[in-house]
Amino acid sequence: MQFGWLTLALSPSPEEDAARIEQQIEQVCAAETLGFSDVWLTEHYFTGESVYNDALLFASALTMRTSRIRIGFAVVQMPFHHPIRLATQLALLDNLSKGRIDVGIGKGTVYNEYEFVGHGLRSDDSRERMAEATEVMERAWRESPLVYEGKYFRLRVPELRPRPVQQPGPPIWRSVISPGSFTECGRLGIPILTSRLPVARIKERWQLYEAGIAEGGHDTRARDKLLSQAALWRNVYVGETDAQAEDELSGLLLRTRAHMMHVRHEFNPPDFQIDPVMLNAWTNPDIGDAEALAFVLSTGSLYG
Repeated sequence: MQFGWLTLALSPSPEEDAARIEQQIEQVCAAETLGFSDVWLTEHYFTGESVYNDALLFASALTMRTSRIRIGFAVVQMPFHHPIRLATQLALLDNLSKGRIDVGIGKGTVYNEYEFVGHGLRSDDSRERMAEATEVMERAWRESPLVYEGKYFRLRVPELRPRPVQQPGPPIWRSVISPGSFTECGRLGIPILTSRLPVARIKERWQLYEAGIAEGGHDTRARDKLLSQAALWRNVYVGETDAQAEDELSGLLLRTRAHMMHVRHEFNPPDFQIDPVMLNAWTNPDIGDAEALAFVLSTGSLYG
């Protein structure tokens, strides 16, 4: 088992942003010194949920301050990026880091429609945009020249330079939660990230992933690597006592939830409705804090 750190770092106000960005860099350096295997950067805009906002540019700073820890994205919101520019940026990062980049991809936030609006988009076609952008990005790392004719992109690229250190490109990861996604990613041989999965469901989901790997015909070496690096996210908090850890973590979580609910209420457009399938006790604004806190402590947190 290896341990990494996901940097979902909320900055409460613009006045604190600069100090908190510097703190993030120092904490990544400390994580490397302590033996953490990887750090994962989030991508959110406009409201301080990811204080550095531009995870790609922030990663470039980390490549200059670290030498061993792997640097991942959890996740790149694909609709917000031109795939050729993204492929170039990631290839450069892979060179700067000497092959330490991992790329989690997603179709974009399902809760913060204001992030799409701020990029001149809406989320209705985000899955299509992600699929096309991902294809362009991966082909750009492999094909010279690249000629592409799609719905959103029509391109002719002589050659992508610099080439990534990791060939044919940095590993592409997927964030998964539904049973079918575990099986599909296993079949395709894609590394996985998952977040608030109840402990009772972990073994079941990992068995689905392993079954998918077998169905995909991957050899033993690939199977072992995929299973060994499958990642599970948890909030982790250590205190002097169990009660202290729970109290302090609970306060932090509730402040985070209050922020999320506030910015979504204030900035999401009136015609936007979160897909009910994506709502749970933590993300549903109609659920009170007590029930939401109990849910996230039981399904997404380790503390004591």
